[in-house]
Amino acid sequence: MMCNMRADRRRAWRMHPPPPPARLRILLDADPRAVRAGLRRLLTTTPMCDLSDDFRGTTEIVLAEVLNNVVEHAYAGQGGQIEVTLDYEHPILSFEVADTGVSMPAGRLPVGALTPLQPDTDLPEGGFGWFLIRTLTQGMTYRRRSDGNRLTFWMEAE
Repeated sequence: MMCNMRADRRRAWRMHPPPPPARLRILLDADPRAVRAGLRRLLTTTPMCDLSDDFRGTTEIVLAEVLNNVVEHAYAGQGGQIEVTLDYEHPILSFEVADTGVSMPAGRLPVGALTPLQPDTDLPEGGFGWFLIRTLTQGMTYRRRSDGNRLTFWMEAE
């Protein structure tokens, strides 16, 4: 007999209600140390600290890839500010990452497809980030406006 996951979740929510809606906004400098500190802050603050370890780990991978892309590509190591807004309304966790760096190539999101690897060669240094981001999120939008870039993505909490 198959388990009814929705019914199990409803029972679990009655026993342990989901966290209330929450919003968190942080500003960080576009450098690797500030990104690490910002990730640590985001992951140890409500509502993230109330979610499962596995889900926080997945969220950390996505955020680290996005924020490091902003540092490396949007600002090209020249510095700037990144604004991260987290919105949580169970079960959806959404993020908006805003910067004033250069736009995405061709003004749109990268496809995120993996490049086929050749046997007996070393793994390439990069090229996995957008694949991971797209695989681990449920949706994503990108907008370029006169004031900069806005990347929004969302994930369904476990």
